[in-house]
Amino acid sequence: MASRSRVTPKKTAASRPLKLPTVSETTTSSGLQVLTAERGPLPLVSVRLVLRAGSTVDPKDKHGLADFTVRLLRRGTTSMRSDEIDEAVEFVGASLATGVSEDLMSVFVTTPAEHFPAMLSVLGQLVREPLFPEKEVELARDRVLAQFSNDLDDPGTVADRAFNRALWGDHPYGHDVGGSASHVRTFTREDVVRFHRERLGPKGALLVVVGAVKPEVVAAEAEKAFGGWTQPDQLEPTAAPLVEGIARAGQILIVDKPDQTQSQVRIGGPGYRLGHPDYFPSTAMNIALGGGFTSRLVNEIRVERGLSYGVGSYFDAMNAGGTFAISTFTKTASTREIIDVALGEVAKVRTGGITPKELKSAQTYLAGLYPMRTETNDSVASILADIRVHGLGDDWVEKFRDRLRAVTPKQVKEVAARYLFPKAPAIVVLGKASEVEKLLKGLKLPISVASVSEYE
Repeated sequence: MASRSRVTPKKTAASRPLKLPTVSETTTSSGLQVLTAERGPLPLVSVRLVLRAGSTVDPKDKHGLADFTVRLLRRGTTSMRSDEIDEAVEFVGASLATGVSEDLMSVFVTTPAEHFPAMLSVLGQLVREPLFPEKEVELARDRVLAQFSNDLDDPGTVADRAFNRALWGDHPYGHDVGGSASHVRTFTREDVVRFHRERLGPKGALLVVVGAVKPEVVAAEAEKAFGGWTQPDQLEPTAAPLVEGIARAGQILIVDKPDQTQSQVRIGGPGYRLGHPDYFPSTAMNIALGGGFTSRLVNEIRVERGLSYGVGSYFDAMNAGGTFAISTFTKTASTREIIDVALGEVAKVRTGGITPKELKSAQTYLAGLYPMRTETNDSVASILADIRVHGLGDDWVEKFRDRLRAVTPKQVKEVAARYLFPKAPAIVVLGKASEVEKLLKGLKLPISVASVSEYE
């Protein structure tokens, strides 16, 4: 009898075990925590400095100051002009970026490995000794104000801004990360200097380095760049207060834009905070409801009725709380219909969950997609920062797909009942108020109308 050889199936990315590179942890003499993950084979290094200085710590009368401050970090230091910073970064083929979210401020550098020491030195200078030249502050203020003015012509941007304020109200999450025109107009160099002095320092900060560099090299260079980082006036990093509710729950806000022939529609209610155990069942559920291109909302609103080219649902989780929301748009005449259809599909999932086939499809899709989050140095640095800052657990990546595949129909039904608008949601519509208000009265919810100019 002829022997038959056994062919071992080739493992796909979705089936291969996921594991982050070994992480080395050190601390500089200034107290800055440093995480290093040596990773090849490409001779590149990604650096991420994370500070607990997001928009939630903006002063009450200076919304947007965190974002404004980080924009100015690369506009000159006590030892380098802005053009010298740009030249130093570009000459070695590196990149430098900054960003602010509700909870965090971040500075990112990607550099060829051989230039890692020089680029880390530049990063250290940016956060330790920014100069904030008066002229640069004025130019930045003018640019931000011009952008606010331009934003009024973008219905989606204004609707998102109004929706965020409607959801969170006076909570620190309730103002746009970039602030508002009325606040930005008041920004001075003294405001920026004070914010830097009080909020940017080694307390609670985290430096993550991933790439072709030895941990001992990172430790030595981090000490050179940040060892002398002292901020005697730095306030203790504070988290936003926990919140469970929604400011305008059970209410409709119409943002009046009389020239609109379409309505931007946002519907939202309470979600969960980052790291919550409901993440896995709710994420799988949402793929079936509105988070995927073949979801129920897409099928009913776009395919079957042609009410909109775009509709989606999502969970937005932050440190102190989160939301579940639906975002779409339609012609003015079908504003009520699209809301009814969306709420109807949500109600079906809230009471009946999703089918086993839908759950399996969502699990397969997400499990196959997740490995891409560990493909680059930058994505690994992002995950390491999230794990540490948000307390996700060191086994987050390794067990991600197992936890996802372990989700049961019962768990999906439980989270659906918990988050899919068990109480009346907040509804925000940006459009022609004189027509939209008449269409929405049948929903029997309190209606208020605001001018689009209130969201500049």
